[in-house]
Amino acid sequence: MISPNLLEIERSVLALSVEEQLWLLESIVRQIREKEYIKDKLADANNSEEQLELTPSNSKIQLGTDPINDEFAISEIL
Repeated sequence: MISPNLLEIERSVLALSVEEQLWLLESIVRQIREKEYIKDKLADANNSEEQLELTPSNSKIQLGTDPINDEFAISEIL
């Protein structure tokens, strides 16, 4: 069963403009990809020093993805 909170989020998203919905979707996709990237890299890391380098405190990860990739993120979903 879908939670009431999720239904409320859906109603809020539907109230947004198409441009805002696309921005939100792209942002969610980017965040999921970053989490998956970090998870995969942590699994591959051989020692704790490598794992520390891959945590979200790393400034390279915090900057997010390439702006060009952001522009085309929605097309990858569709």
